[in-house]
Amino acid sequence: MSNLQTNLEKYAELTVKVGINIQKNQTLVVNAPLNSIDFVRLVAKKAYEAGAKNVHVEWNDEELTLLKYKMAPDEAFHEFPEWKAKGYEKMAEDGAGFLSIVANNPDLLKGVDPERMANANKASGKAMDTFRSYVQSDKVAWTVAAAASPGWAKKVFPQDDEATAVEKLWDAIFAATRVTENDPVSAWKEHTDNLTAKVQTLNEKKYKKLHYTANGTDLYIELPEKHLWAGAGSENEAGTYFIANMPTEEVFTAPQKDGVNGTVSSTKPLNYGGTLISNFTLTFENGKIIDYKAEEGYETLKRLVETDEGAAFLGEVALVPHDSPISNSNIIFYNTLFDENASNHLAIGSAYAFNLEGGKTMSKEELAKNGLNTSITHVDFMIGSADMNIDGITADGTREPLFRDGNWAF
Repeated sequence: MSNLQTNLEKYAELTVKVGINIQKNQTLVVNAPLNSIDFVRLVAKKAYEAGAKNVHVEWNDEELTLLKYKMAPDEAFHEFPEWKAKGYEKMAEDGAGFLSIVANNPDLLKGVDPERMANANKASGKAMDTFRSYVQSDKVAWTVAAAASPGWAKKVFPQDDEATAVEKLWDAIFAATRVTENDPVSAWKEHTDNLTAKVQTLNEKKYKKLHYTANGTDLYIELPEKHLWAGAGSENEAGTYFIANMPTEEVFTAPQKDGVNGTVSSTKPLNYGGTLISNFTLTFENGKIIDYKAEEGYETLKRLVETDEGAAFLGEVALVPHDSPISNSNIIFYNTLFDENASNHLAIGSAYAFNLEGGKTMSKEELAKNGLNTSITHVDFMIGSADMNIDGITADGTREPLFRDGNWAF
C-alpha cells in the first residue's frame, strides 16, 4: 500500500471516529464534491466498520454549479428545494451525524455575477435555517473535513504540475490534521486537552471586553454577560463527543451583538462561495458594520454584509496563536477551514447558541435578549498576524494580556 493510501485510510478513520465519532446504528450524512469520490468511499467503509447503519451521500459538482450560474434564468437563484431542507431537518431529528467535505476551487466562480451568488446564498440560508439552528446548538454531531482536488491544489501550489500539486495538498492536509503522527488518535487527545485548558481559563476570567490592536486594526469587542468559550470538541444532544472542524486550533465565543466598535483588517484572503475577497477592512459602531473596503471582491463583500440584518453584525470571536502548525506551514490555503485555524478570526452573521450559558435550549428570541446575533449566514474571516496584541478587560476595567505578538500571553 502506498504512503498516500495509508494516510488516506488513517485520515478517513480519524474523520469518522474522532471527528463525527459515529455511533452504532447511526446514519452518517456526507456532503461532498464529485472530485472527492475515492475519499468518500473510504469514509463510508470506515463508517460501516465502526457500526454505522447507513451512509447517505449528497453529491455536488463544481462544473454543474458554474453552468447554472452562467446559464440559468435569474429566478433560479431565488429558489431552494424545500424537500431537501425538510430532509436534512428530519435526518437531524432522527439522530444522524453530518460530515461536510470541502475541496472547492477558490477561483471557480471568478467573474460570476455577485448578485446571483448573493441570491442563491440567501435562498439556501432561509431554507436551511432550522437545520442550521440544530447545528449551532449542538443538537447533532457534525464535522467539516477536506479533500485535495486539482483546482484547489493548483491555486495553493501554482508553480507545480497538477499531480504534484494535488500530492502536496494532501500532504499539507495530513500534517494539519495530525494524520502523520505515530498515533493520530492520541495526538488529537493531547491537542484537545490543551485547547480545553485554554477554554477553562477564559471561562474562569469572564472578561467584559477584548481589545485588539495590530497593523490596520483597533477594535473593542464586548462579550455577553453569560458568554461561554468553547474549543476542541462538543457534545451533541445524545451526549456524544465530536469535533466540528478538522483541523482545529481555535477557542471561540460569541460577541455582544451591539458591543463591537472600531476597525479591523483582514490578513488572509476570504474564499466566499467561489469568489475571493482580499485585503478588506470593516468598521463597526455599536456592533454594526458601518463601512467596508476591499482591494478585491468588494461587490461580493457588499452583498455578504447585506444578506440580512444580522449579516452586518458579528457572531463569533476566535483566538488562534500565530505559532501554530497551519500558520507555521506558511501555506495560504484559500480555504476557510484551514486559514481560520492559522489566524485569529471573527465571523459575520449568526452566533452559536452553545456559546451562552443555557443557550442550547433557548429560543431565537431568548438568545437575542442575551446579546447573541442571528442571521441566515455565518462567514469566518481572518485577522490574526505576528504583530497582533489582545487585552482582556475585566468588569472593573483591569487589563490583562491575552495575546502578545500574535501568540498566547498565558
